[in-house]
Amino acid sequence: MTITITPAANERMRHFLASTPDAHGVRFGVKRTGCSGFAYVVDLADEVGSDDEQVEIDGVRLIVDSKSLPLVEGTVIDFQRQGLNASFVFHNPNATGECGCGESFTVG
Repeated sequence: MTITITPAANERMRHFLASTPDAHGVRFGVKRTGCSGFAYVVDLADEVGSDDEQVEIDGVRLIVDSKSLPLVEGTVIDFQRQGLNASFVFHNPNATGECGCGESFTVG
């Protein structure tokens, strides 16, 4: 699995993990939704399934389900603040298009 987490995203993930010590790591994946087809999901992992891939990146355990992995392979996860807004930002080499609002993406 070749997913990269920037220092800003790593810091944000560590903050969430520190506040929830029972979490197994950070779950990263996609779900079908939005006007372009897929949306990213970043959440704390309550459990690890048998079809999950795990990797430790700079002290953060990242958990990706096997169905999402081909869609997010090679993604760079960043965290950015713009004014009062703060969010994870994804640079995905597999995405061939994004919707106008930036909430969903297309592959292939």
